[in-house]
Amino acid sequence: MKLNIGCHLSVSGGYEKMGKTALSIGASTFQFFTRNPRGGSFKYPTDSDIMALNKILNENEFAPIIAHAPYTLNPCGADENLRDYTKKVMSEDVTLLEKLSGAYYNFHPGCHVSQGVEIGIEKTADTINYISEFAEKTVILIETMAGKGSEIGKSFEEIREMLDRCNKKEIVGVCLDTCHVHDGGYDIASDPDKVLTEFDKIIGLKYLKAIHLNDSKNPLSAHKDRHEKIGDGYLGIEGVTRIITHPVIASLPICLETPNELDGYAREIALLKEIFENI
Repeated sequence: MKLNIGCHLSVSGGYEKMGKTALSIGASTFQFFTRNPRGGSFKYPTDSDIMALNKILNENEFAPIIAHAPYTLNPCGADENLRDYTKKVMSEDVTLLEKLSGAYYNFHPGCHVSQGVEIGIEKTADTINYISEFAEKTVILIETMAGKGSEIGKSFEEIREMLDRCNKKEIVGVCLDTCHVHDGGYDIASDPDKVLTEFDKIIGLKYLKAIHLNDSKNPLSAHKDRHEKIGDGYLGIEGVTRIITHPVIASLPICLETPNELDGYAREIALLKEIFENI
């Protein structure tokens, strides 16, 4: 088994360039924002650019790549106009991703903004059901959250409730962020098997589709969500080693979102592959 690991790449140079960049740093998956992460601006890629990336993905046996929705979207916001805008953007994104060879669409489930967790869960599930109508092969991923402010998705139980309300369960899943679950109170660094057993009991491992691999600047249960470079945070290199060598996680596409430039990502990818190959 090989470790399918990559990092977050910029889409600004085009889709084909992302594929070539991933190859140049030893990645076999990667993540990118579908559009400006802090806004809504969007330049639709050409069909030839999409085809060029698909060729790279297929010829080099990439694991599924991950497209990340912009941070500014709030699927469960109190403002109906904002929710409608979120649905519009996410449905456009999914329509585009249908052209890619094996893509996941990851999003933050949002903040309930004083409406309460249950209403937040209901509204996020409604958003998922709306955008699911635009998806046939694209898998829609709910990301685990750290629980800062009024975020929903901070517990496996909350994610389970969202999934229970989804109409097309065959195209939905979960992206587990190691920093987020650590900050949310799940001690994945010390005992990934215990955390994944709990995940399986509450959600079901069949829904676990991808991993965001990040160390954390904060101690367990801090509920703050501040990513750190691999080995420099509270998860530590030993904790990260336990995570990536767990058989469930090792079989999934893993993407780094650590505070790095491209050369830093290349070093982390090489380090993690070396650790994995020597266990």
